[in-house]
Amino acid sequence: MLKIEERASLTKQSPESERNSDRRTELENSTVIDFRQDEDGHWIAVLSCGHTQHLRHQPPWQSRAWVLDPEQRKRKTGQGFHCGWCAKSSDNDSLGTEALR
Repeated sequence: MLKIEERASLTKQSPESERNSDRRTELENSTVIDFRQDEDGHWIAVLSCGHTQHLRHQPPWQSRAWVLDPEQRKRKTGQGFHCGWCAKSSDNDSLGTEALR
């Protein structure tokens, strides 16, 4: 009988495989204060930190049917939100402090 030896595809842990690679904390660092639409009709969450976040509903890649319903968007207002821009490291060359706001 042949013995099949399986090996992990990643031998060294890399930042891409870390659960928290973008340095977000478990607690929300912002809240949703409003919603608006862009020129293409996609919904954008306006956050208390001053940043914005697109919330597209494009199944199967992004399933956010709630964003299409005005009542469900209203319920999300005031709730916590993980802001990816705030979580980014300020030492990133492509993100100066002026690009964060």
